[in-house]
Amino acid sequence: MIRAGLALLALVFSVAGLWAQGEQADPQAPIILVTPVEGAIGPPATRHIASVIERAETRGAALVVLRMDTPGGLATSTRDINRAILSARVPVAVHVAPAGTRAASAGTYILYAAHVAAMAEGTNLGAATPVAMGGGAPLPQGGEAPRDEGSGEEGEAPPSPEDAGAQKRIEDAVASIRALAELRGRNADWAEKAVREAASLTAREALERGVIEHLAADTAALAAAADGRTVSVNGTERRLALGDPRIETVAPSLVTRILSVLANPNVALLMMTLGFYGLLYELASPGLGPGVAGAILMLLGLYSLNTLPVNYAGMGLILLGLLLLGLEALSPSFGVAGIGGIVAFGIGAAILIDTDVAAFQVSPGVIVTLGALSGAVVLLLVGAVVGTRRQRPRESAGEMAGAMAEVLSWEDGKGRVRAHGELWRATGPAGLSPGDTARVDSVEGLTLHLRRADGADRKDQS
Repeated sequence: MIRAGLALLALVFSVAGLWAQGEQADPQAPIILVTPVEGAIGPPATRHIASVIERAETRGAALVVLRMDTPGGLATSTRDINRAILSARVPVAVHVAPAGTRAASAGTYILYAAHVAAMAEGTNLGAATPVAMGGGAPLPQGGEAPRDEGSGEEGEAPPSPEDAGAQKRIEDAVASIRALAELRGRNADWAEKAVREAASLTAREALERGVIEHLAADTAALAAAADGRTVSVNGTERRLALGDPRIETVAPSLVTRILSVLANPNVALLMMTLGFYGLLYELASPGLGPGVAGAILMLLGLYSLNTLPVNYAGMGLILLGLLLLGLEALSPSFGVAGIGGIVAFGIGAAILIDTDVAAFQVSPGVIVTLGALSGAVVLLLVGAVVGTRRQRPRESAGEMAGAMAEVLSWEDGKGRVRAHGELWRATGPAGLSPGDTARVDSVEGLTLHLRRADGADRKDQS
């Protein structure tokens, strides 16, 4: 029995030693930090990527891998991410993986900026034509402004302001992606085609055309393929030593996840609207508390919009609409201000975000829902006003004399009564009890003085 126990104890120590060795094995092994970049490219993605690069620089990582799956995003955020990659002191790889993912539009620019570009089989990239800000018409394929064969010298017409603006965006995007392609030694001609004609490639086609360097199913395969490759990191040539790496996944932080929710324009509009109604309710009924929550929601909504490309005309219309709804609530006008507020709010919400990127547009369903909510509020307010005006004028305090009052509670000649449907404090004969009726003799402030209904103030004989 003792031998068996000793043997078991030795086995436990042996396993623990092997585990510890595994944890401490090869502390000089290169570190690869992998982080997912999923969904639309916006301010939260910019913040997350910059923080991962900074973390990799602090730890002396050999490589940062951005595992990308994006339909595109905001041009400003894309440029910020590219700036962070180009100034990084650690190599950055973009890996479009796993199968079924894509690096469309903004993702293509980021891939071209990376030191190492790789894709998994079954993925694609491209369609990098910049969308119009504010809803301008896109250019036809080739990026040329349309011509009017029936007017102008040699059949040409000057481009419209919308076409001229689109042409400027195209040329700027072409120059940007060609510069990245030349910096990284990738196919610049196809990059220009991706911008001008929204061209796309599969992973194998991208490898054959020199758009990417490697096909890799996962990070380990990417590390094996890129091991020994020389890249230029912030102006310095560096040879990638990625043999037997320690691969660590860096998930977005809680702050980044919260920012991802707040950067949704639908969430921002909901918070602003609900916050406004909370403040409005607080003004109408002070002391109930929703004003605190309303103020917080309003501030969060404004912060959310601050991270997005806001159309200030749309923002002004939304604020005007909320102001008119507030006026309707505080000074009812039979719906005139309320209806105007709903119309202004709806138009402002529709044009609030100054981009055609679908992920950053306000949903029509949200606009209709908030409009319906505001309409319901207006109807309730108008109904209350109409109901109030149909009521018979209430009697003044002086006309209460002689009215009948029902005793609700009574003790020692005072208590509470109901007269003309209202609750009053009252004084009167000591012999009254709940359920009795008495007649109002006089009114003093908010207190009724009662006498018995038969007019005789009998004293208790008890």
